Amino acid sequence: MAGEKCASDDKQDSSEDCREETCIFCKIANRDDPSTEILAEDEDIVCFQDIDPGAPHHYLVIPKKHIHSCLSLQTDDINLVKKMAYMGRDVLKAKNVTNLEDISLGFHVPPYITVPHLHLHVLAPFSQLFRWAIGKHTSFWYLTEEKLIQKLTENKKEKRKGHVTVACRH
Repeated sequence: MAGEKCASDDKQDSSEDCREETCIFCKIANRDDPSTEILAEDEDIVCFQDIDPGAPHHYLVIPKKHIHSCLSLQTDDINLVKKMAYMGRDVLKAKNVTNLEDISLGFHVPPYITVPHLHLHVLAPFSQLFRWAIGKHTSFWYLTEEKLIQKLTENKKEKRKGHVTVACRH
């Protein structure tokens, strides 16, 4: 299970500036950033509004434990990804988003991450994505929740056969 800071076999997932004490998302998760309103929280994850929204509704769901990125995840983390997505959908419902077919839940893949702490982008309505954000949330470097779960599930199957795939790219 992901847990070590910045642990990964993929060199693209390492970061020199990946210390919990300097990570803004760790500060938010620990409620050490008074300017960030927590919209939802449980024992493992928190959700808050993105400071640079790419859609009318743009929220981030992060684990409280520092995990560098989606490339740090293992097959044991499938439930974490599902839990993050579930919270994202719940926040959208609480914000009166009724069309849950017109949303995007996804992760940026290193090196295209701005904060080296795992975060799920929750965007709605996806059809109203701001023009500047289209490439950022539709490119090869944006991995949807479904695609990440599929890759982690494939890794689990390969591991049973004696093979392991490290990267989470599609």
